Amino acid sequence: MIPVDAFDLKMLAALQNDGRLTNQQLADAVGLSASQCSRRRMRLEEEKVISGYHADLSSDALGFNVIAFIQVTLATHSPDNAKKFRTLVQRVDEVQEAYSLTGDADYVLKAVLRDLKGLSDLVNNVLMPHQSVAHVRSSIVLDRLKETSRLPLKSALA
Repeated sequence: MIPVDAFDLKMLAALQNDGRLTNQQLADAVGLSASQCSRRRMRLEEEKVISGYHADLSSDALGFNVIAFIQVTLATHSPDNAKKFRTLVQRVDEVQEAYSLTGDADYVLKAVLRDLKGLSDLVNNVLMPHQSVAHVRSSIVLDRLKETSRLPLKSALA
C-alpha cells in the first residue's frame, strides 16, 4: 500500500467519476495546479493505484441480457487441476469475474451472456466437459440492485 493524502483521494474520486478529465479539469476539482495534478496522476499510475482507463459499456444496449453466477467445484484439489481451471476461465470471454472461495464451492464465476442458450452452452459445452470440473451450479440474476467498480475512498484515510 502506498501513502495517499487528501488531494490524492480527491483526485481518485474525481477520476472514478470521469476518467477522461484533463489535468486542468482535475486541478479545478481538487484545488491544485494542473502541473501538480499531472505529477500526482503520473505517480499514481506508476504505483498502479490507477491501474488503467476504460469505457463502461452497457450490457443491455449491446444485447447481453443474462447475468449468471456459476459455482464450480473441482474434480480434484491439486495445483495442476487448479491451474487447468484457471487457464480455462481466462480464455472464456463470457466470464467477467472469477473468484476462488472458501466453503462448498471452489470458485464462483460471474458471466454475462446474450440469452439462456448462451448460459446453457457455457455450462454444458465448456465448463462441465472440462477435465478439472466435477460440479457446476448456476444462478440467474433477476434484478441488478447495484453495480459499481468504485472503491469507498472515504474510508481510505480512516
